[in-house]
Amino acid sequence: MEIRDEVLDERERIGFRLREAYHRHGFSRYRMGKFEEYDLYSRNKDFLLSDGVITFTDTNGRLMALKPDVTLSIVKNIRDRGDGLEKLYYHENVYRVSDGVDGFREETQVGIECMGRIDSRTIGEVLGMAAENLGMLSDHWVLEISHLDLLSAMVDAVALDGGMRDRMLACAGEKNLHGIAQICREAGVRPGAEQALLDLINTYGPPRQVMPAIRKIAEENGCGAWARELSETVAAFAGTDAAEKIWIDFSTTGDLRYYNGIAFKGFIEGIPDPVLSGGQYDALMRRMHRKDRAIGFAVFLNRLDRLAEKAEKAEKAEKEEGNA
Repeated sequence: MEIRDEVLDERERIGFRLREAYHRHGFSRYRMGKFEEYDLYSRNKDFLLSDGVITFTDTNGRLMALKPDVTLSIVKNIRDRGDGLEKLYYHENVYRVSDGVDGFREETQVGIECMGRIDSRTIGEVLGMAAENLGMLSDHWVLEISHLDLLSAMVDAVALDGGMRDRMLACAGEKNLHGIAQICREAGVRPGAEQALLDLINTYGPPRQVMPAIRKIAEENGCGAWARELSETVAAFAGTDAAEKIWIDFSTTGDLRYYNGIAFKGFIEGIPDPVLSGGQYDALMRRMHRKDRAIGFAVFLNRLDRLAEKAEKAEKAEKEEGNA
């Protein structure tokens, strides 16, 4: 049965348009139930965006959970492909703790996951789809891309232990250069040893402007391979309409116990939080005893409600002005 566009709200219309795009790119729909065994999430709490999980005991005595995440469920339920490639998309609701208030909220996500033989071509396709999705949401968008292996190597060259490393990565995510310098001073690190890391984090912008400096920093610090991989990844955007909307930004980070390689976040004008987030998560696959590599992203449809609210207010103001 064909669904008429006028019976859908804005969030539903966006979801359908994104799903159609995934289908055109050869992705298959993954459907999951509302529940998973709680143990799946308790063993991977650091991967979740929220610590809170809604639990209950089923009729068999198992502790179950309303799903707070889609990726973990897909990794658990899809078999390794080896030299093949599993291309999946989803449109699911997840359940998380509300920010700043007690209780839980229901969120709607659409997104894709690629698992199996992940090569540079696959990574480029996923980034291209992320850019395409952002362009479907707004004319004013930016896709920020970083390379976590490069950032991690630069931090490891300075950090004296794991705790210091975690604090420095947290500062990198906030682009807090002063914080990194202070951590190094307090730890007794040789003065100036952190400068290359600070220079890397402070170098951000369109690839054609910043990649020469990033490659130079990386080569001088024994990390040239990671910089070349990043350069090759973003090269696909050169000469396209999206070229100036792709930014290299090493404040785009993730938990390195799960993520590696290319990481990215998408922003659109009028919404302060990322509406799209993704990256490679080979480390998560290893943690869950999987051999495949993986990359994917999610679009957070709830965050787009702010745009609809602004459009409604603007329309209302226009009508009031016209009636005045």
